[in-house]
Parts: sequence; structure tokens; C-alpha cells
Amino acid sequence: MPVITMRNGPLEHVVIDGNSDLSPLVFLHGGLGCLAAWGRFPAQLAAATGRRALVYSRHGHGGSGPDPLPRTDRYMHEHAHEVLPELLDALGMRRPVLVGHSDGASMALLHASAHPVRAVVGMGPHLYFEEENRRGIENARASYAAGPLARKLAMVHDDPRGVFDRWSGVWLSPAFRDWSIEDELDVTAPVLAIQGDADEYGTLAQVDAVERAVDGPFVRLVPEGCDHYPHLVRPGLVVDAVRGFLAEPAAAPSAHAAHTAHTAHTAHTAHTAHTAHTAHTDRIPSAGAGR
Repeated sequence: MPVITMRNGPLEHVVIDGNSDLSPLVFLHGGLGCLAAWGRFPAQLAAATGRRALVYSRHGHGGSGPDPLPRTDRYMHEHAHEVLPELLDALGMRRPVLVGHSDGASMALLHASAHPVRAVVGMGPHLYFEEENRRGIENARASYAAGPLARKLAMVHDDPRGVFDRWSGVWLSPAFRDWSIEDELDVTAPVLAIQGDADEYGTLAQVDAVERAVDGPFVRLVPEGCDHYPHLVRPGLVVDAVRGFLAEPAAAPSAHAAHTAHTAHTAHTAHTAHTAHTAHTDRIPSAGAGR
């Protein structure tokens, strides 16, 4: 796996070939995620859009170097405003399309508030702490203690225990009860927010908060019967949505378009719900705020 040396240590990464005239896709994983945890989705989206893509693991995740900083309630800000700009500059990637999941979606919005981006795709975004975060993470703790989640994390991380403890420790800390980035966002780039209506780590109020917080074009997609991992449960739907979104990113969505996105594939709701339930047992639950 290629490694790039950063100020705070090495990061594993992969660059997928594509049209260099188009803004590259940059994938930001969730709190328990890493390069490997994305599966085939980055390659599928890169192929569908014809764009280059950068997939990497943050410090302390996957095969990257250890996290050099104490994990505080500002860790998403630190990555969005310090590490990510350094990485993009080192790889010569300008004005990217940020594709973030959970924690990564929050980081993408923070980065886009201070740096030029082509667009943001946020899946399972989190703008503030809510009770669903606590319940979802406590369920993840139970799964880790029982063994299933610990085994899954060990398949993709050099330090699975550290990944889990840093993530769950911050999100369940008293300091995080008041965590919010709603008033810090200043995003004018087009934003596509995707969240399953069965997301176990947050409510659709998070998507409403994204819409309120951004000033540019906004589109939402709410796959029915889908949990916190729409890109793994419904990759075809997500790829098609992102491809269409990037084809005309500056077009303001109509009410009809938003309704159409929300009701996409309703004829297959029962099948989708079954698929989401089945797939969830085989995935790493990236937690709500990075889930």
C-alpha cells in the first residue's frame, strides 16, 4: 500500500486513475473506518464519474501511522483544517469533490467552509450530538465487548482497539454532549446529503441541519429501509445519485427533484429493508459521528 509522509506521520493511500481535467474525488471515512472499509465503492464511483479518486486512512486508522494527537472534541476540525489541506497539497489535488461518510461527512463540510471544493457528498452527516449517537455507540460497545465488532475491526486496522476506544471515548464523553458545528459552516459549494431512513446513528434532523447550514445548492437523498451505510447497502443507487449530482452541480434542486430523491426505488422498499438488515451484520459499524 502506498504511504505518504505527513507532518504528523505516514498515511496509507490509494489514487485511482481518471480524467485529470475533472476535480478529483476524495473519500473521507467514518470514525471506525479506513481505506479498506470502503470496499469497492470508491472504484465504482470513480469509474462512473470518470474522475481520479483519493482514498486514504487517517492517522491511527487502517495501516496509517499512529494518531499523534490526544483525541479531543476538536478532532474533526483538526483533520479538516490541518491534515486534509496538507495531504491535498502534497498530492497536487485541487478543488476536490469531497465524499465523506459520518465523521468524514462532518469533516468534509468543515473543510469546504474554509477551502475551495467542487462539491460535497455527505453520507450520514452529523452536525450536532443527539441521543441516537449515544444509543448507537453504546450498542457498538456491546458488540465490541462481545467479540463480533472487535473481529471485524481487526481485519482492517493495525490498532483496532485504539481505533474503537478513541472514537467511542470522545463521543461518549461529557464534553461531546454540547458538540455542534451548525454555526461554524459556511459552505457555498453544492452539497448532496444522503442518509438512510433507518440510520441507527442519527435522525433525518441532521440532514435538515445541513440544509439550513449551507448557502449553495442542496440536494438530499433518503433511501428507504437503509441504515448508516447507504454506499454499501445501495451502492448502485448512491453511485447514480452522485453521478447525476456532479453532472449539473450548480443547478438548484426543485421540490420535485427532492421528492423524487426521497422516494427513489420505493417499489423495492421491502427488499431494500431486508438487504440493509442483512448487510449490516457483515459491515464495520462506522459510528454516527464517524461511524
